[in-house]
Amino acid sequence: MFFRCFKRGEVKISTTDLFSAYQTNDLYCELFGNVARALRPDTEAVISRLSALDPERLKERARDAERELYNLGITFTVYTQKDVIDRILPFDVLPRVIDAQDWQTINEGVVQRVSAINHFLHDIYHEGHILKDGIIPAELVLGNSNYRPEMEGLTVPYGTYAHISGIDIVRGEDGRFRVLEDNARTPSGVSYVVENRHLMQRAFPDLMEGMGIQPVSNYGQKLHEALVDVAPPHIPEPQVVLLSPGSYNSAYFEHIFLAREMGVPLVEGRDLTVENDRVYMKTISGQRPVDVIYRRLNDDFLDPQVFNPDSLLGCPGLMTAYAKGNVTLANAVGTGVADDKAVYAYMPRIISYYLDQDPILDNVETHICREREGLQYTLDHLEELVIKPVGEAGGYGITVGPKASPEELEACRANLQDNPANYISQPMINLSVCPTLTDEGIAPRHVDLRPFAVTGRDTWVLPGGLTRVALRKGSIIVNSSQGGGSKDTWVLQATQDSQP
Repeated sequence: MFFRCFKRGEVKISTTDLFSAYQTNDLYCELFGNVARALRPDTEAVISRLSALDPERLKERARDAERELYNLGITFTVYTQKDVIDRILPFDVLPRVIDAQDWQTINEGVVQRVSAINHFLHDIYHEGHILKDGIIPAELVLGNSNYRPEMEGLTVPYGTYAHISGIDIVRGEDGRFRVLEDNARTPSGVSYVVENRHLMQRAFPDLMEGMGIQPVSNYGQKLHEALVDVAPPHIPEPQVVLLSPGSYNSAYFEHIFLAREMGVPLVEGRDLTVENDRVYMKTISGQRPVDVIYRRLNDDFLDPQVFNPDSLLGCPGLMTAYAKGNVTLANAVGTGVADDKAVYAYMPRIISYYLDQDPILDNVETHICREREGLQYTLDHLEELVIKPVGEAGGYGITVGPKASPEELEACRANLQDNPANYISQPMINLSVCPTLTDEGIAPRHVDLRPFAVTGRDTWVLPGGLTRVALRKGSIIVNSSQGGGSKDTWVLQATQDSQP
């Protein structure tokens, strides 16, 4: 039997039960850390309690949890699978643990990044100093498909464009956190963060008791407070609504969840109307003014008079009301420029330019294929890199060079040569792993983290975020649409020993 002991100071933990056969193969483990470096005291109590779980009983409780997900209707949609498109997001019952010191780094890094994103968006739609100063190529911004000339000169409350942001973070073998992507349009997944916690509280109260885990159930309250903050001025009780494309959207469960958590109406475009440049919601008792719209549909579908004339999902006249300051849209129109994967490569310079600070969270090294040097490097090292289309999400269109077949590599090479501006490349990072319950027992599986930041007058970060896990052995693709699942994310409260 594989036996292992970890020791820090006078504390000793023997993992001879649940983790007896668990080996990370030198990858950084989010629970055990890097064995060469001693464990932090914060995680030792969690390891001790998890180690005492009976493996067979754990499997039974995991099956019970999965059935509860079905019964609660916590699903997402996969459009590419015509037979069974609605499914539960696979949930792993072994939590991902973040100690107080690591969370402080993540929290400060996310707040810094969101601040820089909002400064950047305000600048490019007003004076454009960063483009004139040559910090970022003007054509990369002005020629971006997500750049909206309609936003030029339009002022938004507190300079907040990205009210809800999801910053994708990974950790490599060296134990350092790095930002993989910025999501500033309509980031999804926060409903799973809260529901995962509720599920764990029901299924594993004995595991969580007394652990000092920071709460996540106040997300709806914090989101509503931030949206009220950015309402048009001089409105004593702003009316917030959540605008959804409807029940066929992949994240419709989340739309229902968030509307319920905030205590606001869930509406579709057909429920709204604009009169005298003012937005109203149709109700059985007549029309009611709407002051803030948390919209969960893309720019193109918001207003058929301005964007896609064939859209039936938005509301005609909405942009006119928005431009006149009579309604707030969250996130603001045109925020997609900031989460473009090519613009992402310039984020360290953007942070330095606006904040005069070094990034707290570094980028993953990125090669921009629209640039000659970046394209040549990518073509020369294709089998070593991860190649991503700049406009895609959900893991679609990615080529993982070290795991790709010769045919896939050649197809990728052809795409790069045909349209280099559509791609970036990054080195393949050996993502950190978490112990995960599999058919073969407890095994390491790669994970990432999406913390959610809510910004009104200032920015608050939900303690934890969505931990996505690549359930397929050896896979680094954590997206739910590509077979990934999720875990509850425990941010431990600071103890005396963990104070910096």
